[in-house]
Amino acid sequence: MHLECHNLNFTYPDSDVPVIDNLSFSMENPGFNAVFGPSGVGKTSLAKIIAKMEPGFKGDLVTRGLDTILYSYNLERLPGWSGTGIHLDKVTPEGKQPLKDRLIDIFELRPILRSRFSKLSMGQQNRINLVRYLLQDFDLLIMDESLANVDEKLRESIILSVKDLFAGKMFLYISHNLMEVSSFCREILVFGKPSRKKACSIIQGRDYTKGYAPDKQALDRTMLEIMNAV
Repeated sequence: MHLECHNLNFTYPDSDVPVIDNLSFSMENPGFNAVFGPSGVGKTSLAKIIAKMEPGFKGDLVTRGLDTILYSYNLERLPGWSGTGIHLDKVTPEGKQPLKDRLIDIFELRPILRSRFSKLSMGQQNRINLVRYLLQDFDLLIMDESLANVDEKLRESIILSVKDLFAGKMFLYISHNLMEVSSFCREILVFGKPSRKKACSIIQGRDYTKGYAPDKQALDRTMLEIMNAV
């Protein structure tokens, strides 16, 4: 698995200001990686380019070994009338029923399976939405604030479980949570603030897995390195 960009440039048709300007980076192998940076620097635009949802870019994009790329985002909504349990049953591929049941428990969704999507909280909606993506076949799953509005403790449990269950897949996790990306991601693509004219850089995260014993000093160093890159 290999994800690489060379001199990537992207400008929206109604703008003269590039959202992404000469971006180059590479990530390899399965694992949990991240994109981090302030709002408006191009994180979501990059995600959509990688997912082949924004064709109007210039430069080179290499996705070797990543034949199926899915993009999940936190504002995606299902039909309001849809019962969540029925919907999950409909989108679960053949043979993945045991995985669906496992994810329902990990994401603590069992009490709401009879509820309509429109009646759920934002955090519950985001959890249901992410589960339906995890049930599909994919090589790379982009999670654009996919766990927003989810309780911190549950969010940590979900991330660690996803890393464990899908160890052979590549993930790109977009979040504003500095401690989260520092703790659980292996490679972190950091977008610098345009006002400081800082180029993007790759920072090595702590990549904690289940049963980890956090090294506070090492984690503090990683967070400081990321903030300096921003």
